[in-house]
Amino acid sequence: MAFAAKTPVVTTLPRIALAQINPTVGDLDANAAMISDWIEQAKRAGAELVVFPELALTGYPAEDLYLRQDFIAANVTRLEEIARGVHGITALVGFAEPVGHPIGRAIAANAAGVLRDGGLKSVYRKRLLPNYGVFDEYRTFRNGSGPMLAEVTGYQVGVTICEDCWEPGSDVAADLSPGAGLIANLSASPYHRGKAREREGIFRQIALDQGTAVALVNMVGGQDELIFDGASAVIAPDGTVLARAGQFTEDLLVFDGEGRVSGWLGDLDEVYAALVTGLRDYAVKNGFAHVGLGLSGGIDSALVAALAADALGPERVTCVVMPSPHSSDATQSDAREMADRLGVGMMEIPIEGPMEAFASLLGDDNSGLTAENLQARIRGNLMMALSNSRGWLILTTANKSETSVGYSTIYGDMAGGLAPIKDVPKTLVYELCRHRNQVSPVIPEEIITRPPSAELRPDQKDSDSLPDYATLDRILRLYVEEDLGPAEITARGEDPRVTSEVVALVDRAEYKRRQSPPGLRITSKGFGRDRRMPITNRYRPWKA
Repeated sequence: MAFAAKTPVVTTLPRIALAQINPTVGDLDANAAMISDWIEQAKRAGAELVVFPELALTGYPAEDLYLRQDFIAANVTRLEEIARGVHGITALVGFAEPVGHPIGRAIAANAAGVLRDGGLKSVYRKRLLPNYGVFDEYRTFRNGSGPMLAEVTGYQVGVTICEDCWEPGSDVAADLSPGAGLIANLSASPYHRGKAREREGIFRQIALDQGTAVALVNMVGGQDELIFDGASAVIAPDGTVLARAGQFTEDLLVFDGEGRVSGWLGDLDEVYAALVTGLRDYAVKNGFAHVGLGLSGGIDSALVAALAADALGPERVTCVVMPSPHSSDATQSDAREMADRLGVGMMEIPIEGPMEAFASLLGDDNSGLTAENLQARIRGNLMMALSNSRGWLILTTANKSETSVGYSTIYGDMAGGLAPIKDVPKTLVYELCRHRNQVSPVIPEEIITRPPSAELRPDQKDSDSLPDYATLDRILRLYVEEDLGPAEITARGEDPRVTSEVVALVDRAEYKRRQSPPGLRITSKGFGRDRRMPITNRYRPWKA
């Protein structure tokens, strides 16, 4: 991004603390206690102003909880309790403010409260509500209509919330710059690959455009499919980054004229850290002490096993090996070796007996695809039985490429509570596995180099049914993430026949995806909150 600017207004900033916290949606008591604790930490560090993320008190996104009167009232009560303890410092805290005249079903505003001297002194309401991608804020919030300056020890701070500063040509920041020496932005900006640098670039440009320093604080942690990466920053009027918090970690970043500038994670480090963060928070925030997964000796389950062990510790992970008559000795050996290298628990449950029982029951109806899917469904039933008996969270192992084209078995390998790599294309799965092995070689090399196979019939390979994964992932990115049609994709150089086949597979698999577990989002468009297609749909451009 190229930066062009007004002449900067050189100012001395107040001592600022950016409280990059990881709240839990709906846990108002714990979130309030955390906010109060971090206010005291900031005060002890000498800060005059501490800024929290967008909707830090409620957690974000709390979705239709924002439409419940009891939830909104309870969050206001907690805010008032926090405010009574704020002395000797000013705190900007994100919360849901009740509105007097609801619009549609919206009964609250996405707001920032200014807390000082034991009370709530003023409130700013977010003016620009995002309603694209993963965002539904017009459904849940009423937007504000004007700017607000908050005085901090004689210093004017312009308050903004996330999207207020994202929309190109927005007047929100411009409305503040004549009087503000600092623009504070409370954000809950979800992660996708490369998002942190993009976000910081936008706020650097705002600082330059307005000739005003900017303090951006971003949430961190996982919430269902979404992951928040932190990387909060203080930016000078000339666009220089004065201080930057870490990525994917809670952090109290204090700037008093000098600041710590944490470096960026590398691309694959960033993606891996995002997946670890999302998996850990999904398990912990939902009360699961242990996770289980089927370990097949294939690349996808290998990556999920490594992520689980890194996220929760090997003592909280059990891998289940479920060999069938079609499982090769090599894959089973690799699965056992990997479990041993990770130090996770391992169980072995052969499924030849159940397969024979189904074959006896079904007779002529147990052939071909039916028999293949029964293997996966037997395994899925066993994993869910272990979930019931032992209280495990079951992790599924399908990647984005397979999820896109329906190359998975509904009620089989799709059975579980979380799909950690649901938004990870197959080619990226390989990259992440190689990258993880650079830290320590937990994944046997044979798993990475062996041609991929579901092993549901003798000598089966993925390439029997699908294009090579490099080609498949290119087409899927254009169709799923960039919303291009088949003609536009072939104009980019892809084979028309292969493109039509892939697009048809994606469209036909919509009913499967609708029944799949939630998956962690690491691309600009995942399957879930930000891609909503009808199951019953006769638009077929791939037939043209």
